Amino acid sequence: MRRLSFDEVVDRLLVQNEPYQKNYLAMYSSWYGGIITDPALMMVPADDHLVHRGDGVFETFKCLRWKVYALPRHFERMERSARASMIDLPVSRIQLEEIVLSTIAEGNSPDCLVKLFLSRGPGGFSANPYECTARQVFVIVTTLPPQPEGHYTDGVKLITSKVPVKDNYFATIKTCNYLQNVLMRKEAIDAGADFAVSVDERGFLAEGATENFGIITEEREFLVPRFDRILRGITVSRMIELARPLLLTGELTSIGEADISIEHARNAAEIMTFGTSFDVLPITTFDDRPVGDGKPGPFFRRFLDMMRDDTLNCRRMLTPVQE
Repeated sequence: MRRLSFDEVVDRLLVQNEPYQKNYLAMYSSWYGGIITDPALMMVPADDHLVHRGDGVFETFKCLRWKVYALPRHFERMERSARASMIDLPVSRIQLEEIVLSTIAEGNSPDCLVKLFLSRGPGGFSANPYECTARQVFVIVTTLPPQPEGHYTDGVKLITSKVPVKDNYFATIKTCNYLQNVLMRKEAIDAGADFAVSVDERGFLAEGATENFGIITEEREFLVPRFDRILRGITVSRMIELARPLLLTGELTSIGEADISIEHARNAAEIMTFGTSFDVLPITTFDDRPVGDGKPGPFFRRFLDMMRDDTLNCRRMLTPVQE
């Protein structure tokens, strides 16, 4: 096996050109000390605890028409995750916002997906956190993955996952250790489904690989799994707020967290899934059984309109980079 020189490695990076890299728009790296737009250089040190231990926290949010949605909420959740992981932010909230917005602007796409990572940093390959020399911040801006229109018009398939749920403490932290989430995503794809939902030891629904779920009962209740065992999703939390006026009109009879059994979900009038990139999707098949009449329901359509309006009416605007 040849030993490569420094120049050979750099030359190799410069000719790297994988098809998926066209979706990578910009990256901020505190390790590099700035923003880069060449996908071949968007790397993290191998000895960063983020890489070999999953020792870090992250957030994912989106920008539509140069408007960044729910950025303060994502920052607040990251700060909670960081405290629970005993990682102090190396920059202030104001500085972090400037980093994020500048990276989005350099990506120069009005519609994009943003991933913000906070790592304990590089230094050694053991599990000892005190080896790390300095905490790091990485921001990755990518294209916003398109959602097939059929998912909104015809609905998506959901299966019950066999992957064990996380325990209470770690379930509420958005940590970079996502092995269970990866296995759930693989499980759904291998089964020909769109999503998988985990079930806790008591038989109650929990969460998906990267999404939350909710049901509309025959009594017109909007219920979501209790947040003490799952990550409190930004999208589903906002949906609960947006839906509250429907209580005043009588369209909904109640909204809240609940213990939702598999059978309870199967008998629901509607099941929906909530996530950053797609907002709301209707579940029309659950474990190969139709949900309701097997078609997207009226509450899904109402909820989707509410979420889309809320996304486009958010206040945080960016100024695109001028070429």
